[in-house]
Amino acid sequence: MGEIWKIAAIVVPMGIDTFGVALALGLAGLGVDSRWRIALLFAVFEAVMPLVGFAVSAPVAGAVGGAADDLAALVLIALGVYALARDEDSEAERLLAFTGRGAPGALLLGLSVSIDELAVGVSAGLLGLPVLVIALAAGVQAFVVTRVGLQLGARLGDVWHEAAERLAGAAFIALGVLLLALNALA
Repeated sequence: MGEIWKIAAIVVPMGIDTFGVALALGLAGLGVDSRWRIALLFAVFEAVMPLVGFAVSAPVAGAVGGAADDLAALVLIALGVYALARDEDSEAERLLAFTGRGAPGALLLGLSVSIDELAVGVSAGLLGLPVLVIALAAGVQAFVVTRVGLQLGARLGDVWHEAAERLAGAAFIALGVLLLALNALA
């Protein structure tokens, strides 16, 4: 699997997940100013968290050597299982509650939607992928899909939010399994 395809395979599920969260937030009927702030907030957090994850994984990658690719695949599978297992209704309510809490709420909202990107940064580090490219792509995609999700959220409803979350989880699991299979063949 070429490096560009690995990057795309990691970044696209993050966008699907972010889109699902933005749909849920769009249901709240946020104003135009709030939509721009949330899109910028998500973009910043989703660009920074892979860098943090990479910083954490760099020493681990050196320590585990050849098993780094398999470990990265397992991290992605675990992330996908987590995305499929979490309670969507309580998560949506929690995220909506953060929007009305000023700066502390914004910080918590940004952190809560970017935890997945932390795990992606770990996987990128273990796979030896260019984390700056991933961080930039994650930030850009976060801004775009958040804006689109917020706009569509009020029109589409809860069903689409849950479907987007499930699709992201399944994509992470599929990517992890694919990486394990490719590593076994190598």
